[in-house]
Amino acid sequence: MNSLAYLVLEDGSAYRGFAFGDTSRQTHGEVVFNTSMTGYQEILTDPSYAGQIVVPTYPLIGNYGINRQDSESREIRVSGFVVREHCDAPSHPMSEMTLDEFLRSQGVLGISGVDTRAVTRRLRSRGVMMGTIAVGESPESALERLRELPTYEGTDFVREVSTSVPYPWDRPLPGATPAEPRFRILVNDCGLKYNILRILRTRGCEVIAYPAATSAEDLLALEPDGILMSPGPGDPELLDYAVDAAKGLIVNVPIMGICLGNQILARAFGGRNYKLKFGHRGGNHPVKEIATGRVHITAQNHGYAVDPDSLPSEVAVSHVNLNDGTVEGLEHRSLPVMSIQFHSEASPGPRDNEYLFDRFLRMVEEQKGR
Repeated sequence: MNSLAYLVLEDGSAYRGFAFGDTSRQTHGEVVFNTSMTGYQEILTDPSYAGQIVVPTYPLIGNYGINRQDSESREIRVSGFVVREHCDAPSHPMSEMTLDEFLRSQGVLGISGVDTRAVTRRLRSRGVMMGTIAVGESPESALERLRELPTYEGTDFVREVSTSVPYPWDRPLPGATPAEPRFRILVNDCGLKYNILRILRTRGCEVIAYPAATSAEDLLALEPDGILMSPGPGDPELLDYAVDAAKGLIVNVPIMGICLGNQILARAFGGRNYKLKFGHRGGNHPVKEIATGRVHITAQNHGYAVDPDSLPSEVAVSHVNLNDGTVEGLEHRSLPVMSIQFHSEASPGPRDNEYLFDRFLRMVEEQKGR
């Protein structure tokens, strides 16, 4: 029988449930919700969730199991997982284990039987906050412990999830035959998802991932045709090393930024970022492309946004969020630099926005031909 457990938030609210996964431990992190209806394995392995306890709003999680193909990094990255109901008997031909077995295999604690609608409403009204999953502990004791733990904003999670050494990538999208490499694209690993690498390799790129703290000089020595600045976790204000590298790259090589990469580029151009009340996390966010007026449904996972009033005149806002008007993309008026706040690689989410990789590679091709 599963052990009684509680999700306890820093405001003192507590939600009763039952522990699953690795029930031998307790965990804490910033509690956030995700509105995607599918893709729980991609969410669990997305490095942008490092330091966070994730609450899916969809009520049944684990119904198609876990497989080797769908992971977006080498391990589970979330600090904890909170679900209404988890499935013990998944049904899918690719399934290799249950959600419970997956969490247990990597030492991650989950809690099920929670009223996730109530948790989501709390976070939407009060904003994201720190929380803990407690097993064999009263909510009062868990709250006392939580108040002594580090906050999310004070930790550089990029250093925790980034690769320690550069590595090449030669695996295309499933079922695709990779084109012969025509460009060398370096991808900074601030917390990248594998689908970024798959998409670039499928489109005929030699792809090399590199540590987030690599200097601009070391990157330029590799003679890249383009740089992609990846998504990742945490507060962009803590990433001076990545901002310094971006400043040395933007005048030398075409760049595409995604999510955290968008925020790093904004800082490199002198802009500022701010924290959103409860962030954008899910596969259904409407974004308008200003140049065309076209509206895209996008996948998103971020808790910070760019302040448009802080940007210099040479940097234009290219996309805006139709839910709250926040910045969803930037482009430089004269340099080959573009960035988006949403996830063109999805995983999970709609794949409609992969065209942005083609736009980036056309930019690379034009610059290479000069």
